[in-house]
Amino acid sequence: MAQDETDSPQPDSNDLAVERTELAEDRNIMAMERTFAGWIRTAFAAIGIGLAFRAVFGAFDPPWLARAIATMFILSGALLAWSAQRRMCATLGRLHSHALEGPSAPNFRMLAYAVILGALVLVAGIWVLNDGTIAEA
Repeated sequence: MAQDETDSPQPDSNDLAVERTELAEDRNIMAMERTFAGWIRTAFAAIGIGLAFRAVFGAFDPPWLARAIATMFILSGALLAWSAQRRMCATLGRLHSHALEGPSAPNFRMLAYAVILGALVLVAGIWVLNDGTIAEA
């Protein structure tokens, strides 16, 4: 006796569409995690450029100019970290994980705030280097 095709359970096309949508949402979450990591790497690069600029051009004339340029790069790195965590948390608020363990928004905030705090400490270190006063190179 031949088995009828209707005896085997066939997935409904709506069920398949829902499953594909859920998997697409998971892929978008993973893509946003990679994007966040890229923004944080860029923030570290900007901070590194600021430190390198200060180290290489420390004997600038006027002396405050090298510090000001280094400060600009370091603060732009802090701004990048802040912007990355805002975008990441907004995306996590819109998307919901299904097949994977969802990332935690507080962890992204904590990492970004740590980068921002480090950048602010570096700026303070650049401007108050010697004996705790604002030094002239």
